[in-house]
Order: sequence, then C-alpha cells, then structure tokens
Amino acid sequence: QLQLVESGGGLVLPGGSLRLSCAASGFTLDYYAIGWFRQAPGKEREGVSCISRSGDSTNYADSVKGRFTISRDNATNTVYLQMNSLRPEDKAVYYCAGTAGICQEGRIYYAWWGAGTQVTVSS
Repeated sequence: QLQLVESGGGLVLPGGSLRLSCAASGFTLDYYAIGWFRQAPGKEREGVSCISRSGDSTNYADSVKGRFTISRDNATNTVYLQMNSLRPEDKAVYYCAGTAGICQEGRIYYAWWGAGTQVTVSS
C-alpha cells in the first residue's frame, strides 16, 4: 500500500519561498499520479497541482500558476512542490495524495493521502 509523508512546511514571510516534499513508500511511486491539495481553516480542501506518473504533464490551480512548481523524482520516490512568492492566502495544511493512472481534478479520485504539513505565511 502506498504511504505518503509530507515535509517542508513552516512559517514564512509574504513573498518568501518554501519547498514541500512528499516521500512515498510501500510501492514504487511511478505507478501513481501525485497531487498536492491544501485546506485552510473553515474551507474545503482544494487541489493545488498534480503531476503525471512520468512527470511530463503537470497542472495547477489558477491561484498558484506562475508561483508554484511541481516536480517528481521517481528514483527517490519523492514529489516536490516549490512555492514562491507566497501570500497570506496560501496559508493552509498541504497534503499530497496519490491516484492510480492520470491526474484527476476531484479529491475523491485520490485513494492515498499523507497527514499534511502546515504552511503559514505571515509577517
């Protein structure tokens, strides 16, 4: 069974950067497309980005386009989310999740989830 563990969250000033990591175990990562989601207090969990199994296809929510970059290293079973130009509204718990096959828009398609990592953007 695929297990996912996020890391790299923390407190950052507006305009700053963070790189989140999603480490996979239990199964080879290249069987899965991996998505990043986030959930702010009192809000629904929303999709942020997704990367295909091979890494040759990515997509992003409009709110993060041009600021966030998703990548993966199947050799080390790790997916990354580079977040630049962070804004206070990016504050949330960030989750990575796996789905067999291709990237999907809805979170219901993702069967494997990490526990999340907190990102806080504040001065």
